[in-house]
Order: sequence, then structure tokens, then C-alpha cells
Amino acid sequence: MKDFFYGLKSGIPISLGYLSVSFTFGIMAVSMGFKWWQAVVISMLTVTSAGQFSGIRTMMYPGHYLEMIISQITINIRYSFMSISIGQKTSKRFTGIYRYLLGFFMTDEIFAVASSKKIVGVSYFAGLSLIPWIGWTLGTTLGALCGNILPENVMSALGLAIYGMFVAIVVPEVKKNRPVFITVSASIILSCLFYYIPVINKIPSGFTISICAIGAAALCAFLFPMTEEQNGGNDEYN
Repeated sequence: MKDFFYGLKSGIPISLGYLSVSFTFGIMAVSMGFKWWQAVVISMLTVTSAGQFSGIRTMMYPGHYLEMIISQITINIRYSFMSISIGQKTSKRFTGIYRYLLGFFMTDEIFAVASSKKIVGVSYFAGLSLIPWIGWTLGTTLGALCGNILPENVMSALGLAIYGMFVAIVVPEVKKNRPVFITVSASIILSCLFYYIPVINKIPSGFTISICAIGAAALCAFLFPMTEEQNGGNDEYN
């Protein structure tokens, strides 16, 4: 029980951060025509910020299942590698359904906190993941309900908050890391090409997200390859 409450304490900062992002998701989902409860169910069953924002855009055009599958795999594949990494640190009790729950609740922030521990126990991970999940669901609920109440101009303004969050995350790293700057620049250029050039601007957004992400990452991998020594020297992720 002590480990569970320690995990709860570690998850509180993550939960507070999730409140604002999921609040924006709830508002955006309702503004795009979803019912408030549909937005809540999406957050309860997926827990992936970028994947959800991309997913609801694709869901506005029924039948684009292949597009959604490709875009979601591209956006969320990193969680598989994070789960495998944390799985190397889990206790002996972490078997069966607990392994599936580890993969379900895995996010960037939970991975960052859990990876700092030598051994990740079932009770600790349960506490660590529970509070962020509640925060993510609660934020979506509040945002979706407010989306039915707030004026349209306020809704539009709050809908821009998610883009401000992504800018705040990326810009500091771009300023100090040249490979990241090249990658971000390449993705922006590719995105603009797919938006403005005739013919290719007809490609669905889910496919363009995947193409831009993979293309920019491949360019960075080619220009700035990581040596075996560099890859093996980061103990935090080994």
C-alpha cells in the first residue's frame, strides 16, 4: 500500500498537466460535432493526446479506416518501445494482465518517471498511472461540457491552446539542438507542400501526418546518425 500511495504522489504533477491538454481536447471534440460523452469515452479508452487530436479529425470522414490505422501507428508506435523498456524493470509480480495494463497506461510522462526507478512494482505503477488517467478523463469531461455552454468565439480561442502547448514543448529543444531544428523544419516544409501544392493537397490528413513524420525522421537519421557508443551510453533508457 505504501508503494501505491508513493505512485499516486508521483503521478499528481502529471495529472495536473493533463487537465489542461485534455480540457482542450474535450472542447475541440465537441466543436467538431462529437457528443460530450463520446469525447470522454475516447479519452478513457486511448490516453494519447496527439493520437486523439489526429483521430477525431479522421473520424469526421467515415470509412477512412486505413488512414486512421496508419496515422495512429505512426503517432503511437513509440509507446510500444517505452513499454518494452519499462518491462525490463518490472518486478516478478508484473505478469499476465498487468503487462497489458502497463502498455495501456504508458505515456511519455509516465515513462519518464517510471524509467528513473530501478524496479517498477505493480502497486507503484498502479498509483503512478491512475491519477494521470483520472486527470486526463476529468479534463476531457470538463472541456466537453464547457463546449456546450461557452460562446463560439471563446471556443475557437481555447481550441488554439493545444497548438500553443506543442510550440512551448518544441521551441526550447529546437533552440539548443540542431538535429531537432532540422527535423522540425523538414516536417514544416513537408506539411506546407502537402497543404498548398495541387493534387497532393487532396491526400487525407491522416496519411500526410504519417508521411511528414516518417520523412522528417528519416532525413534526420540520415544526416545525424547515432553511433553505437552514443546509443548504448544512455543508461536511462537501457
